[in-house]
Amino acid sequence: MQIRTALTTVLATTGLVGTGLLVGNRVNMLPLDASSNAATYDSLFKVLFSIGTMLFLGITIVLVYSLLRFRRTAGDTSDGVAIEGNLPLEIVWTAIPAVVILFVGIYSYDIYERMGGMAPLMDHAAMDHSAMDHSTIDRAAIVSDSPGPDPERIWGGIGAAATPDQTGEVPPTLPVEVTAMQFAFIFHYPQGDITSGELHVPLGQPVELRMEARDVIHAFWVPQFRLKQDVIPGQTTQLSFTPTRAGTYPIVCAELCGAYHGGMRSNVVVHERESFDAWLAQNTPTTST
Repeated sequence: MQIRTALTTVLATTGLVGTGLLVGNRVNMLPLDASSNAATYDSLFKVLFSIGTMLFLGITIVLVYSLLRFRRTAGDTSDGVAIEGNLPLEIVWTAIPAVVILFVGIYSYDIYERMGGMAPLMDHAAMDHSAMDHSTIDRAAIVSDSPGPDPERIWGGIGAAATPDQTGEVPPTLPVEVTAMQFAFIFHYPQGDITSGELHVPLGQPVELRMEARDVIHAFWVPQFRLKQDVIPGQTTQLSFTPTRAGTYPIVCAELCGAYHGGMRSNVVVHERESFDAWLAQNTPTTST
């Protein structure tokens, strides 16, 4: 009897874990991934989704089985069996959640620390400016207030490297100044003195956003990029990413900022290189002689 019970437990646990992993890896509930950040964040989501599926199915199966197996039969008016405790069972249902929580906590902290979440907002030296391997980055081409970021600390830049151009070189980081106000985002390109209500970026090129709010706290969120960063009055916050898919994606303010917060939206347009160059040429102000 004990062998049968142990075998049933092992088979049920194996099936539960296998189903959870299958659902976590096969069922995609996330929006399209369009930046180099997405792969790492999505892997964390898959782990959490798998664990959640295992817990949901396990608890549901045990609950339904208990309701059916130990239900009161017709005509039975006696009390249930008095059970004082089961030490091995209590150890199991305490140890398993403890191990799961510890694993998820360490895994989540590792990703959060790598994206610069533990660095002070004004500590720009602690935030990397792209997702590339530091051995392939032309550091002189990166616009920075610091002598050089830590290559192991990436703010919004985890994932695949930037796409080299036709010459095989990685393009320099594109700086964009972002101003958030009730209720709009304004984007300024210092290199071309361009101001736009939409964010236009080239495909495969690292982009650095330097963001500041005019009035209250806002939040810059692009679901397809897996990026969200608060925009704070009086402080410059940074966000770096490399777009990997051409297209138009929504920018949403994810911080309650006033009565028209729900309408504070814009778009980020990811261009192919030729299309972006054409947009720059079309929108660069002409200087009179």
